[in-house]
Amino acid sequence: MEILQTIKNYSIRQMLLQSLNFLLVLSTAFMFWKGLGLYQNTESPIVVVLSGSMEPAFYKGDILFLSNPKTPIEIGEITVFKIEGKEIPIVHRVIRVHNDESSGKQYLLTKGDNNEIHDRGLYKRGQMWIEQKDVVGRVKG
Repeated sequence: MEILQTIKNYSIRQMLLQSLNFLLVLSTAFMFWKGLGLYQNTESPIVVVLSGSMEPAFYKGDILFLSNPKTPIEIGEITVFKIEGKEIPIVHRVIRVHNDESSGKQYLLTKGDNNEIHDRGLYKRGQMWIEQKDVVGRVKG
């Protein structure tokens, strides 16, 4: 109730100033997020682990920093990728790489460290590999 009373005591000028300060903080955070994404070449430079599939490497709630260099992905790297039709990205390790010399594309097979088998059951129906276009970023820290 004290907060409402304090707000009622504000003049129009004070309300506008508080609103502008709030908008400035929000826009600064958004610019930082987008700038970091551009610098790291990824749409999402920071992600949170949502499951225990990568334990003991990463636990649920861990924060990961991503980058997405243009170099080919290697076996053992931990990637964050999206499956078409699913909103939540997946954090898993690359266990197999297939390079198609004719098209220049790289195909990846992934698996969670705490999972028994590879991720083909997670991919969309009929999909056997993750492509470079599906990768959001590579874990750097």
